[in-house]
Amino acid sequence: MYDTNLDQNPANFQALSPLSMLQRAADVYPTAIAQIYGDLRRTWKQTYERTAAMADALKQHGIGLGDTVSVIAHNGPELFECHYSIPMAGAVLNAINTRLDAQTIAYIFDHAESKLVIVDREFSATVKEALAIAKVKPLVIDIDDPTYVGGELIGELDYESLLAKGSSDYAWQMPADEWQAISLNYTSGTTGNPKGVVYHHRGAYLTAINMSLAWDMNKYPVYMTIVPMFHCNGWCFTWATALMAGANVFLRQVRPDIVLDLIKREKVTHFGGAPIVLNMINNAEDKDKQGIDHQIKVMTAGAAPPAAVIQAMEDIGFDITHVYGLTETYGACIVCEWQGHKWNHLPESERAALKARQGVRTPNQEDHAVMNIETMQPVPKDGKTIGEICMRGNMVMKGYLKNPQATEEAFAGGWFHSGDLAVWHADGYMEIKDRAKDIIISGGENISSIEIENVLYRHPAVLEAAVVARADKKWGETPCAFVCLKDDRAASEEEIIAFCRDNMASFKIPKHVVFGPLPKTATGKIQKYMLREMTPA
Repeated sequence: MYDTNLDQNPANFQALSPLSMLQRAADVYPTAIAQIYGDLRRTWKQTYERTAAMADALKQHGIGLGDTVSVIAHNGPELFECHYSIPMAGAVLNAINTRLDAQTIAYIFDHAESKLVIVDREFSATVKEALAIAKVKPLVIDIDDPTYVGGELIGELDYESLLAKGSSDYAWQMPADEWQAISLNYTSGTTGNPKGVVYHHRGAYLTAINMSLAWDMNKYPVYMTIVPMFHCNGWCFTWATALMAGANVFLRQVRPDIVLDLIKREKVTHFGGAPIVLNMINNAEDKDKQGIDHQIKVMTAGAAPPAAVIQAMEDIGFDITHVYGLTETYGACIVCEWQGHKWNHLPESERAALKARQGVRTPNQEDHAVMNIETMQPVPKDGKTIGEICMRGNMVMKGYLKNPQATEEAFAGGWFHSGDLAVWHADGYMEIKDRAKDIIISGGENISSIEIENVLYRHPAVLEAAVVARADKKWGETPCAFVCLKDDRAASEEEIIAFCRDNMASFKIPKHVVFGPLPKTATGKIQKYMLREMTPA
């Protein structure tokens, strides 16, 4: 009886999409500031009108349902607006990593079948080369940012000229099906061609709500966009800020002096970033850190943050929330939910160690587990048994574009397989021990590179550290540490090894230490595959 004559209809059912969040922000908070970029200020009403006009202009140029629009740009107003205008036209946003080489960008253009490419002048040389290589021949639109000097205009027209062709009264439509693709994000491709991760409108909508809830984000946040928008669509905060009527503060360069100046000048309340960003702020000039007189919440993910880095940030007044996720899960889906009533009284070092754990599922994440992959059963919650982190729910990708085999493997057993190894604690909080490929097996013992890195970060001279396996005739593998020292400090290999000897079991001590800068991705992750190639023979 509960199904008879009780069907879905326009009065009682609407496909979920974050586009509705923009519509509501424009209707309810029209004068609230949505975008801040230097002297530029745009309200949510202006943002809506611009994105609607752009959607109309895209339609006029033949862009429609299921078409891919690729964007190569820094974290600026144009890329932010593309998160709404492109799906408003029914198309799929493909924000591309700005640090990729021309060959890889050309591969993405072809694989995604890009029909239109929007490119910031800063990246024109690489994109021009990529377009010459690619088989597809998309329409090219320039972002001509007056604050940037250099590059060239390579397109048929620029972003503002295209937008001017559209009408802000354009009657765009919500997706007919919430399973419809909204964006396409490519993985790093460190072991071959990058894989195209497809997001749907439903997942983007739920993740935007999820991020706001998981972070206790209040109304009218001032969010600084340090996380690249090409990375999980900026952890989906591109949409979450509309939900909360927040202001998005854009910056072209992530430098500690610029970041700290914006925090003070714009009264930034929230920003996200990899642990490398936290470490950069920790080691900024004291003069730049002075004058902050309000609370700043920081969400960190991308690599397991050393407890020492978390403690240092909290010592200067930043409130850290540690989250975990992957491109395939719309960004963060696990959070180290802070149990203040149980943990606030603990010593600083213990609180920092607790915050370094990845944690529990976020509100809109259906399920997660640390699994024995052979049996597909959860491992004991003993804090010792290692298994693979697996997730399932609405915040998991549709799959990999044009790659059914990889999709099937990723979803084996009805779970998404992360490839990250962790233990499960008795309180239900998980703690990553390593990527499956990063575990060091020495003399039959499993050694967590993250554990060694946590110790290295406690050395007063160490700015950055990473540990990988080095082949060893006797032990099979031994840890090799790569260390970048602070500018004003010095340390020898012997001193670093001695420090490790005082702080860990003997079989975990690095046998070699290599000094110098560490290679990183655009999101601040240290590229361990490159370090393995640099490991001394």
